[in-house]
Amino acid sequence: MNSSSSTAQSCPFVWYELMAEDAEAAVAFYTQVFGWQASSAGPGTDYTLLSVGSTPVAGLMTIPPEACAAGAVPSWIGYVGVVDVDAKAAEVAADGGLLRFPGTDMPGVGRFAVITDPVGAPLVLFTPDKSSMRPQPLPPGTPGTVGWHELHGADATDALAWHGRHFGWRGLEVMDMGPNGVYQLFATCKEESAVGGMLRCMPQMPRPMWLYYVNVASVPAAIERVGAAGGQIIMGPHQVPGGNLIALGLDPQGVLFAMVGPGGGW
Repeated sequence: MNSSSSTAQSCPFVWYELMAEDAEAAVAFYTQVFGWQASSAGPGTDYTLLSVGSTPVAGLMTIPPEACAAGAVPSWIGYVGVVDVDAKAAEVAADGGLLRFPGTDMPGVGRFAVITDPVGAPLVLFTPDKSSMRPQPLPPGTPGTVGWHELHGADATDALAWHGRHFGWRGLEVMDMGPNGVYQLFATCKEESAVGGMLRCMPQMPRPMWLYYVNVASVPAAIERVGAAGGQIIMGPHQVPGGNLIALGLDPQGVLFAMVGPGGGW
């Protein structure tokens, strides 16, 4: 591990992407559940932008063969903004992580690489093209935006230390989960409140992974939409500290997703 990792620049989440077996079916499901508008990313591409109003918040594509060959499975994945994709990929690989897909340019968009942390939870490293235009972020809590980032991976203390070294993330409150260890809240930038939590991967999780909670106006109403669209709820609704409700589900292709919304309206 080189010395630069101990003073990592703050690296926020900047994008979310679903790699699906059937992109068309996935678009139909998520637009119904979360109210996203779907549009093509441009001529000659099969990439779909998912937007809240006119603001893109996520993307969707059929999982490419080269990603399957690198060990990817249909799932949601988060993009973390970094200054230099290749330098950061080398840094994390030297500290127990793995480079799953090497640095690659997306003309007019940016450069990306796929890595996993030491226990196998994947992230995309991303540096935007200098000519690309990034939309202004929507206010926190806006339905259809990601409102929480949850790592199911290593012991929370170890996970925070590793991600802190490489992405500048900092720990906040620690919540005791009894025999399941602790739940570590974290922020991705110095001025931010908590944007997510880290915990040891429980046996019911399919593998170490990040889980992204999409804001909804009403979790019970969203649960009804999940059923109507052919998905299933596997946990919740549960109330969490702070009063919000959460629920976890599987889309019709078996991809895990999560939602969060204001308490009440049971």
